[in-house]
Amino acid sequence: MPQATPTGSARIGLLQVCAAGVLWGTGGVVVTLLHERDGLSAMTVSAWRMLLGAAALVAFAVAARRLRAVGETMRAHPVLAVLVGCGTAVYQGLYFVSVLLVGVSVATVVSLGLAPILAAVWEHLTARTRPSLREVVVLAAALCGLVLISATASEGSSAPGDDPTLGLVLAVAAGATYAATTVLGHTLAQRVDTVALTTCATAAGAVVLAPFLGVAVATGGPVLTGSGSSLALLIYLGVATMGLSYALLYAGLRTTSGSAATVATLVEPLSAALVAALVLGERLAWPALVGGALILAAVVGLHRREERPAPA
Repeated sequence: MPQATPTGSARIGLLQVCAAGVLWGTGGVVVTLLHERDGLSAMTVSAWRMLLGAAALVAFAVAARRLRAVGETMRAHPVLAVLVGCGTAVYQGLYFVSVLLVGVSVATVVSLGLAPILAAVWEHLTARTRPSLREVVVLAAALCGLVLISATASEGSSAPGDDPTLGLVLAVAAGATYAATTVLGHTLAQRVDTVALTTCATAAGAVVLAPFLGVAVATGGPVLTGSGSSLALLIYLGVATMGLSYALLYAGLRTTSGSAATVATLVEPLSAALVAALVLGERLAWPALVGGALILAAVVGLHRREERPAPA
């Protein structure tokens, strides 16, 4: 007999993943402000983001008496938990470096656009099924929206790097890493507590990125800011856009497929465009508005697909 996913669970799962995408979208503006104000590099900010996110999650696990669940998760699934955390850290690094080499628009379209395609292909290959017409239309609408928003957001800008080929390769690697991490996270989210998974993965990612703080010290670059407002932004980056957002993602993955999650997280560039317009005064052109409407329409289509009965 087919087993249907409860309508409420499917809806909440997609909303949780979309909320994670909205939080990630605010991160770009925060990184821009920290770089302009304090000269912090993207990798230095990424390292602090992971470290502060891990610290906040450990503190929450202690306060909520979930530390035992964290330990049990590491003992039961050490390889998967570490791989999810390392994948998250590697994706961030590859994406940021590709941005410097090939520009924001191309890096975003290639990395975020490739991820849902690879995740969907993997799910259909493992299940030995073919994508439905609805899935193809949803994915096409989401990718078109991503292209419109990314192209509009980077009008008049160019990549500061001089090696676009390497930038494209790194963007492809970032998209593949993101897709693989989401699929692994979906597998693990079905088995363990959400807070425990997020804490283990973020701690593993923090270990991977922590050496970049040493690199900043060795090269004479700024490591930390003394400004109160900048410190608040850095804490927000770690707690909200790392700890809370990934907790929402893994919670949503309990009732949402990995391919659907990668499409739903495409609300990130839409959120980034809106926040940039509100905070940095950037004007939203009509293609960006059309792209946002296409992404939102794709998410609605995802919701209807996720409510359909799935084979037991």
